[in-house]
Amino acid sequence: MYVIVLGSGAGGGVPQWNALNSASSSAFAGKSPQRSQCSVAFSANGRDWGLINASPDLRSQIIATPALHPQTGPRSSPIKSVILTGAEIDQITGLLTMRERQTFEIHATSNVLAAIAANPVFQVLNHPLVARHACNPGENFTPLPGISASLLPLPGKVPLWAEAGLADPAAHCDGWCVAVILESAGKHAVIVPGCAAPTGRLMELADNADLLLFEGTLFTDDEMIRTGEGTKTSFRMGHMPMTGPGGTLEVFAGCGARLKRFIHVNNTNPALDASSPARQTLRDAGWEIASDGEVFVL
Repeated sequence: MYVIVLGSGAGGGVPQWNALNSASSSAFAGKSPQRSQCSVAFSANGRDWGLINASPDLRSQIIATPALHPQTGPRSSPIKSVILTGAEIDQITGLLTMRERQTFEIHATSNVLAAIAANPVFQVLNHPLVARHACNPGENFTPLPGISASLLPLPGKVPLWAEAGLADPAAHCDGWCVAVILESAGKHAVIVPGCAAPTGRLMELADNADLLLFEGTLFTDDEMIRTGEGTKTSFRMGHMPMTGPGGTLEVFAGCGARLKRFIHVNNTNPALDASSPARQTLRDAGWEIASDGEVFVL
């Protein structure tokens, strides 16, 4: 199985268009790698490809990835399937890039598919060509030849655009946040672009994974507040921080996954600096930050 990290950044990417923080300034100046918004590609045979989330940067991600270029005919694409883990803007906007009368399938929870159906802009995705499949969490489906997939429900909140009017916008709601479990020829990849809290089943799957790609939005829970770049904690935004009580390093201490990488990393995260103490903290715990274009062959 092949897994390609198309984008390793959180919403806004690195650099973010209006950010003057250390990571964005360095990336603007070409002193550190740029990171597009989070999306992952996968394949069993290297010919047929699926995506996990369609970020706003999808067009440039496809251009940067030869395996995703058109291969046959005047109009064609090796992308046959898109699995959505939620309905945030940075998870679904790239679908609009795929509006050019191309056949592919969308797999998601019924909540996410309903959100797409309710927004008329997504009608540009031709219904006879773009099939929608509602996936029941825990049930296997086949997004590509040679790939078995399932969606694992995780604690998570409604998308940011849907928070208005809710009594508790931070409350965990079913059907809005899932991990993707991929299996091919006995190899397993666990892809978790967002997670508010661990579950026993997630811990079990991660412990036996050949590859764990886990969200690393913020390094500490109070990062946005402390840096003056936001008013919400990491947990309030529906993201486990990398460190601190209930953070990923604590929760996944001793995790047996063969490869552990952080994706969906926000531009405020100090671990983006490869020479920083924060990055060394991750390495000491057996983690690295994935790079755009990084390829895993399982």
